[in-house]
Amino acid sequence: MPKLDLYNLALPDLESLMHDWGQPAFRARQIYRQLYANLADDPAAMTDLPAALRERLREEATVGALALERAQEADGGLTRKALFRLHDGAVLETVLMIYPDRATVCVSTQAGCAMGCVFCATGRLGLLRNLTPGEIVEQAMWASRELRRWQGAAGRPGDREAGRPDDGDGQWWGGEGEPFTERVTRRVGRITNLVFMGMGEPFANYDRWWQAVERLHDPKGFNLGARSMTVSTVGLAPGIRRLAEAPLPVNLAISLHAPDDELRSSLMPINNRYPLAELLDATRFYIERTGRRVSFEYVLLQGQNDHPHQAIALARLLRGREGPLLCHVNLIPWNPVPGAPLGRSERERVLAFQRVLLDYGVACTVRVERGVAIAAACGQLAGAPAAQPGAPPADAIPLLSQ
Repeated sequence: MPKLDLYNLALPDLESLMHDWGQPAFRARQIYRQLYANLADDPAAMTDLPAALRERLREEATVGALALERAQEADGGLTRKALFRLHDGAVLETVLMIYPDRATVCVSTQAGCAMGCVFCATGRLGLLRNLTPGEIVEQAMWASRELRRWQGAAGRPGDREAGRPDDGDGQWWGGEGEPFTERVTRRVGRITNLVFMGMGEPFANYDRWWQAVERLHDPKGFNLGARSMTVSTVGLAPGIRRLAEAPLPVNLAISLHAPDDELRSSLMPINNRYPLAELLDATRFYIERTGRRVSFEYVLLQGQNDHPHQAIALARLLRGREGPLLCHVNLIPWNPVPGAPLGRSERERVLAFQRVLLDYGVACTVRVERGVAIAAACGQLAGAPAAQPGAPPADAIPLLSQ
């Protein structure tokens, strides 16, 4: 039988465990602080606990359940991906992205995914299983320790410049079409942003996902503000409505990818269950209840959903008969997925699509992708360590301690 995973225990659960073990309640708070504030990954490191309690924790519990199988880095070391294996053999991936003023971790909520979006590598796996709250939380703990490791690496220069991988026309480009570089110092002291945009559909694992949100938000522990978290959904309308009533202001991103039901259903089977009218009704409900802006993700596929007339249709959809939605559109040139018969929109088509949306008054930016060389960009997570065909070689980094 697997040992008890401490990351699966909320503070009241730890207090109950300590009571059952004949320990005072404050021991639970000490353990909780060690896990989430001090990032302890071994009971032996919890030196404020009695030696006998540390030994019992080592014998009967574990700090985490994810076995790090492979770690890779790209973008000059500023993007780092971990491939984890679970006790039952399922795999998941997590990505850490370090920027000049922030550090973002992209977290998975399921091993695999049942949604079957044609442009997404994860969807090709099918659903392996839901992750536990502890397995979701542990990914943020790995990223925090990895960020600490990066900051303290011996011999690492104070500034790092990261060039961008080539998108096929000689340069990587941002929303303005300019070559993109980043200079990053070691000022970023901790994880500042967390996105539930890794493997899986969070709203298909809502209860466990929300327990992870509460754990990561808890001021007594990891203390990450809910406004620094973003959850991405393929458009599960009931989940959107449920989030609208939730007590924490987690940001919402919705994968849209088409301006009409026929095309969207061909790209995203979930649209057959929750078509655009129902999805937008739920989105309006969310905005009215929360007053928060929604992000729409739009992956651009050459010749399929990137025509100017489709940009016009998208703008009209988001402006709507009831008035414009409080929203922002993230345009994402498709990242290659092996075996998918799709093409990445050319730079000129992406910028033309963006200009149409802006002309119609729709806030819109082109996302600059991270980690393409190690299959760590949007839609590429599939539990496989191989780089994409034609991508620059990734630098392997040593396995990190668990």
